[in-house]
Parts: sequence; structure tokens; C-alpha cells
Amino acid sequence: MTTTTSSTASITSLGVGSGLDLESILESLEESKTTSLLDPITAQEESVEAEISAYGTLTSALDTLQSAAEALADASLYESLSTSISGSGVAVTTSSEAVAGTYSIEVTQLAQAQSLATDGISDTTTTLGTGTLTLQAGSNDAVSITLDSSNNTLEGLRDAINDADAGITATIVSDGSDSPYRLVLTSDSTGTEAAMTVSYSSSDSSDLAASLFGYADGAGNMTETVAAQDAELTINGIAITSQSNTVEEALQGVTLTLSDTGSSQTLTITRDTDSIESAITAFVDAYNDFVTTVDELTAYDADAGTSGELLGDSTTRRISTELASDIYTQIGSGTFSYLSQLGIALESDGTLSIDEDTLASALEDNIDAVSEFFIGSDGSSGFITRMTEDLDNYLDEDTGLIPAKTDSLDNKLDQLEERYDEKQALIDSEMERWREQFTELDTLISTLNSTADYLTEQFEALNSD
Repeated sequence: MTTTTSSTASITSLGVGSGLDLESILESLEESKTTSLLDPITAQEESVEAEISAYGTLTSALDTLQSAAEALADASLYESLSTSISGSGVAVTTSSEAVAGTYSIEVTQLAQAQSLATDGISDTTTTLGTGTLTLQAGSNDAVSITLDSSNNTLEGLRDAINDADAGITATIVSDGSDSPYRLVLTSDSTGTEAAMTVSYSSSDSSDLAASLFGYADGAGNMTETVAAQDAELTINGIAITSQSNTVEEALQGVTLTLSDTGSSQTLTITRDTDSIESAITAFVDAYNDFVTTVDELTAYDADAGTSGELLGDSTTRRISTELASDIYTQIGSGTFSYLSQLGIALESDGTLSIDEDTLASALEDNIDAVSEFFIGSDGSSGFITRMTEDLDNYLDEDTGLIPAKTDSLDNKLDQLEERYDEKQALIDSEMERWREQFTELDTLISTLNSTADYLTEQFEALNSD
């Protein structure tokens, strides 16, 4: 018995004791269980993942179409204008209130800000005095600055004026003479209404500041180096004056920025049909991309026996049908009721094509009717409005058809993963049980073999006697 015990204790690998290929048998059993229990789940998971990916592709195409549709739904698109001006010295910007037309503009004078300069002194740190300097620019509130030890030099007064927020900027200019330093005051605004008033008062008539600014009202002793001046121009022969070189609303919805005087030049304002045509083209391209995407996702190749991930999918079919219906359904009873009247035709393969001449003619001749077709007379009842509403129904994160579908697929994938884990745990449990049983079998056969060997030895020993 000692020999038998020693033999069974030496078994360290399944099948070694019995001589049977028990490990291969176990592997075959596990493979069979995997094929019957796990492979179908894996195949379902791959199918669901492919469907989710396909919906991602469909969503991308619809997002592009939605962006293109929203651009056409923007009322300002149909109000945009383009401008051109024949000369230089005048820049033009427009708002939606501008009126298309041709205008003759001639600028004869630019607006200027008034500048006043003191006489020169030899040093910017010379003490000026202890009086009060009063400044006023146009109708702004007057500002008084009392000269004291903190500011009674040319440099100190310059800083005090700039800090006073009087609508006046002070600088020191050197003219290169023996007394070169002059304080220059410049109104922050152009035009005659921004002209400055400067006065000085002091109990000490010997104040240097008194000689620089003078005691009189107005400019006093200062020299006007640049006169306050309004801009002057004519528009279609009508004289216009402006306090600044930015002339607003002389023409409705138009801002003119003047930078030079010169001869008469022509301003032309037209509707920006190029932007509208580009937006329409982008929409057609996006719709065609959507149609192509759906065709690929729902295709069936009989020869190869393969099909698109969304073949037969009811959600995809509904979206495709509804958007196609939007394309060919009549809108209102205006000049344009169908896309085809704008030169946008529905082809046999479901895509759209553009007759550029027909579209250009509609935009040039009747842009208001084009606007009414796309967005409606109220800005919210046209062709593109209905399509954007449908696209929102498909794509809205909370209530959209596609997010609801993909959420359902995600849940299904989670359930499949749970089933996979459960089946894997079952297989692992069965394999462990079988391994224990095979180990017992291996041990039993090993023991029987050892016993048989022992008995054989004993019989042989008896026979030899």
C-alpha cells in the first residue's frame, strides 16, 4: 500500500496518472459550451454595435443637413446687402434697414478735433503757480483743477488733466526753440460742438500759469493750432454735416466712415444674392449626402449576400420618407410654391440638382418671393421651417427619434453584456466541477494502475518460486 500511496501523490498534472488526454477533453467541453452559449451573444453584441455605429453615421449626415437648413431659416440671410463704392476715402457698412440703390457721395471736409497750445517754457518741472485751471469740452461738465505742490509743473498739470476725465487730452510738445516745451490740449471728440473752453484764475498775478492760459474766458492766451471742424459732404446733392467722420443714418441703415476728401463717387447697395445662393447650394449638398448615406446603410447586395446595418430599420425608413415628402410638398400659394420653381429638381435616385440659371434668375428678379418660400411671410411658416422642425424631432437629445433609438440599443448592449457574464460564470463553474471530477477519475485510474502493477509483480514473484 505504501507503493500505491506514493504513486497517487505524485500526480501533478491532469491525465498524468491515468494516461488519458483529460486536458484536451476539458478544452473540447469548454469550447463546445462557448460555441453554444457565448458565441450567439457575441454575435448579437457585434450586430448591436454595428447598428449603433450606423446610427452615428446617419446622425452625422442629419446634423450637417440641420446646420444647412438653419442657415436658410435665418431671416437675416435674405436681408443681407453687399456694397461697393467707386472711389476711396469712404468706407461703408450697412444694417438690415439699408435700402438697395445707387447714391452719389462727395466729401468736401473732414471733421477735426480742436487743439490749443500754450507758449513755450524752458523746463517741464518749472513751478507754474497756485491758481485754478477750468476746462470744458463742448457740452461736457466743466472740470476745475487746483494747482498745488502735487501738480504745479507742466508735467504734473498734464497728468492731472488726463486724470480728470474732462474729455480733453493733454500732451507736452517740444518745438525745438529756446523755450521749447508747450502744453497742448486736444478735445477727445471732433466737431464744432466739442470745442474747448479754458480759463485760469489766481490771486497771484505773477503766476506763470496766468501767462500760459490767461485770465480771460475762452481760449485765453492759448493758441489754436487746429480748429474744431465738422465733416461736410453731399449725398445725391443734399448737404450733410456731421460732428464726426463716422456719419450714421444720413442714409437709412448705412454708416459712412470718412477718411479723405475728394471728387464725387458712387455708392451701390444691392441685395447679397451670392450668400443666399451659397446657402441653398450647401443645403442641396447636405441633403444629397443624407440620401447617399441612407442608401449605403440600407443597401442589399444579392450577389454577396450582404446588407447594410439599417436595412429594414423602421426609424431610418420614417426619417427618409418624411424628409423626401418635405422636399416635394407644395408650400403656400405665393410666387414660388415648389423647390422646382427655383430650379431645384428631385432626381430619380432621390437626390436634388440645381439649375443655376433658374435659381439666379429667381434671386435677381424676385428675392422677396424666394424669402417667402423658404421662411414664410411671417418668418416661420415656409419650406425650410417645416424641415428644421422635422430635423429637430429626429435629433433632439431629449425627445428625438434617433437618441431614443440609440438609447434603446445601448440598453440592449448592456443586457447582452450581463447575459454574457452570467453564461461565462456558468461555464467557469461547470468547468471547475468537471475538472474536479476528472481529477478524481485520474487519481482513481492511477490508483488502480498502481494496484494492478503491484499484483502483477507479486504473481510473477510467486510463479518464479
